[in-house]
Amino acid sequence: MLNRRHFFHASLALPATQAWAAADEDAAALLREGGVVLALRHALAPGTFDPTQFKLGDCSTQRNLSEEGRAQALRIGQWFKSRGLQPTRVRSSPWCRCVDTATVAFGATEKWAALGSPQGGSETTNAESLAALRRAVVQAGAQRGRFEVWVTHMFVLSDLVGTNTGSGDGLVLKADSSGTVQLLGRLPSA
Repeated sequence: MLNRRHFFHASLALPATQAWAAADEDAAALLREGGVVLALRHALAPGTFDPTQFKLGDCSTQRNLSEEGRAQALRIGQWFKSRGLQPTRVRSSPWCRCVDTATVAFGATEKWAALGSPQGGSETTNAESLAALRRAVVQAGAQRGRFEVWVTHMFVLSDLVGTNTGSGDGLVLKADSSGTVQLLGRLPSA
């Protein structure tokens, strides 16, 4: 097994193209090994926060993927296909930008409220959702040779593992023996 726990940090000393290649190969190896979740921040959807008239079931009231965001989601899907990586499950936040990212990249998704963005001006994911996400990472850990993909929001990822992400960035997650979610690696946006 490769020592990948800190591959992202080690790759910071490399030129950008070499850093991408190191992260790329290590992330693919982690996914092939399985027992992990790749948690993606949705592709590029310009702006910050949703408009005040936001309605969850109405995409016209939300921030949505730009053309660049749709192209980014397509590149994410192509990255997986070119490496022969097929997630056993794709889940997304019910927000349109997450559903669209997952659908463009993987063809389909299962909406999961636990991956939803904090609402009402809160920048903190509720405790019930975080507990559900942690349990799901633990469950994924038992699936050797299989992995899940989740498409969610910056605040959810930050609350789950304490790190920031850019649009389209992926975090390879696994739970340790105590159930604490560990960040094994990062896949920079495509």
